[in-house]
Amino acid sequence: MLSQDLLIDHQPQMIFGARSADPQTLVNNVTALAKLAKVFNLPTVLTSIAAGTFAGPLIREITRTFPDIEVIDRSHINAWHDGAFRTAVEATGRRRLLIVGLWTEVCLTFPALSATEAGYEVFAVIDASAGSSTAAHDAAIIRMTQKGIVPVSTASVLSELQRDWARVETYDAVNEIVVDHMGAWGQGVNYVRAGFARK
Repeated sequence: MLSQDLLIDHQPQMIFGARSADPQTLVNNVTALAKLAKVFNLPTVLTSIAAGTFAGPLIREITRTFPDIEVIDRSHINAWHDGAFRTAVEATGRRRLLIVGLWTEVCLTFPALSATEAGYEVFAVIDASAGSSTAAHDAAIIRMTQKGIVPVSTASVLSELQRDWARVETYDAVNEIVVDHMGAWGQGVNYVRAGFARK
């Protein structure tokens, strides 16, 4: 999966208004994606909207993972309409995009559609995004899939990036992400580790 990560508007005000997902699960999933991007050296673009006047800063779980990446704050509702954002995406030369955003029906859907129209292959990570209601989230996914955008989950992105548990160079780092952010799967890893430690 030769791609880049676009993390859009995971800010306090947007999380407060997200109703289609549990907020902690949402934060866990987007944090896992950020850490995966770091492990697999995926070019990453961070953007916020009206951080100083309305929505607050991008959450620290993301900015701590990427302390050296400048967050592009913008006023355009569709991130793709912001020149600095689009330039950052184009600068990597990657034509496959993993996009997450709050809310699904706006900050994920609009740039996903625009990027698709511009010839990019777009994957929308739906469980690291959330809508203002379940109906809005679900309708946005339908709208995107009708235009060829592929809905994926955090677990599927992790698995596709890792590809093979014999890939020792990323095995430990990926398993730490699983333990820290993937709920029951992470507990399973801890259980197995504890069992082997007793032998």
